[in-house]
Amino acid sequence: MVGFIAVDVRRREGVAWIATLGVLPEYRRRGIGLELLRACEARLVVPVVRLSVRTSNQPALRLYARAGYQHHAIWPRYYSDGEDALVLEKTLVRAKDV
Repeated sequence: MVGFIAVDVRRREGVAWIATLGVLPEYRRRGIGLELLRACEARLVVPVVRLSVRTSNQPALRLYARAGYQHHAIWPRYYSDGEDALVLEKTLVRAKDV
């Protein structure tokens, strides 16, 4: 296994939260993270996906921007070291929606 993704689907709220996404360092920058995101999104039954990421995690922020995620909120001092979390969101477009 070189990568993984875990999601918490909250049907009542109409949102899924990506809890974690990881790719082994030696396999990064090969599109694996983006493919994991796309595969996950394709299987979701809710219209909105959100995730949180450290404000300093530039590689992850670039990945999520490429995947169409946009700024939704900031959670101040979210992480144990006091760093803020950016909450990113994407509205999924299904073929039937187009």
